[in-house]
Amino acid sequence: MSEITIDDFTKLDLRVGIVKSAEHIEGTKLLKLMVDLGTETRQIISGIAEFYKPEELVGKRVILIANLKPRKIRGFESQGMILAAGCKEDEEKGIKPRIITVDGEVPAGTKVC
Repeated sequence: MSEITIDDFTKLDLRVGIVKSAEHIEGTKLLKLMVDLGTETRQIISGIAEFYKPEELVGKRVILIANLKPRKIRGFESQGMILAAGCKEDEEKGIKPRIITVDGEVPAGTKVC
């Protein structure tokens, strides 16, 4: 991968969100998550259904990219992206993706810097 500058990094609005609800989108490997960002609730569509049961995620503090342009995924609008450790190439090595969570009671909407 190529190097980026600090200016590139600061373009990302990384925030703490609290998962308020999660449900499996039938016939897919997707979960529909409702995530509290403190001042608003966002719908996030995430391809982690084969690694997490919806009830495992409710109440978790996750890190998400809040300024990612919304897009439609299987007819549902996703308003951000939850970060995880473990990518496609890691799965081939037996490493399952794990969402990135926050240690402690950090409030929803807190900026990651």
